[in-house]
Amino acid sequence: MLLVGFIVTSCVPTKDLIYLQDKDDTQVNEVVSQVVSKPYRLQTNDVISITIKALDQKLVAMFSPSESSLNTKSDIGLYFDGYTVDDHGVIRIPVLGELSVVGFTTDEVRILVEKRLLEEYFNKEANIFVTVKLSGIRYTINGEITSPGTKILYQDKVTILEAIANASDITVTGDRKTVTVIRQFPHGTELHDIDLTDVNALKSPYYFIQPNDYIYVKPLKQKTWGTGTTGIQSLSSLITLFSLVTTTYLLLKN
Repeated sequence: MLLVGFIVTSCVPTKDLIYLQDKDDTQVNEVVSQVVSKPYRLQTNDVISITIKALDQKLVAMFSPSESSLNTKSDIGLYFDGYTVDDHGVIRIPVLGELSVVGFTTDEVRILVEKRLLEEYFNKEANIFVTVKLSGIRYTINGEITSPGTKILYQDKVTILEAIANASDITVTGDRKTVTVIRQFPHGTELHDIDLTDVNALKSPYYFIQPNDYIYVKPLKQKTWGTGTTGIQSLSSLITLFSLVTTTYLLLKN
């Protein structure tokens, strides 16, 4: 009985490994329909990409990189050619100068740039077309993760499950019930734990990650015990321990 109890308690239960379980016997479809993703508002150190086009591309060449540069732009190029929101919440665009964009969505920045161009440099017949995007969603993931580090996903929206999958998933000894998201706000830093084994995680405001989020996965107690994550590993550890104790006893007796 002691042997069986030891093996059971030292193994990682299946329920601790499965994502988005319906623990409250609710309808998954109803939960998914309640997910609301608010538009992201720019903060300091964010990098955005602004592309300006017109019927005559030569007219707007001074405002944005050339078409050939856009086609060959690398990940590093996006960082250097993009517009970084500085500590004062502004970006500097050629000719237009400084624009205060902190707290704006990318759509609001697009409208602001279009308005300035039409008011000061072009008329409506020029057919100005402005595109504003985040230069990827950069986040850092650490702890019990297969591939920790700083990652970039070139998408407008990224869920925490996509972020974890991009880091090759949580290890078997990772605690999926208390994944910590550390997020920067203008008023300071906030920490929030999210239970990824519960389907209600879909309703969490932290289900969609934001640029510069830090995700930390804590270890389970089984890793601290060092007994193994499966029944076979736990049994092997117990046999090894028993053999060591028996050998020591016989040597001392003789």
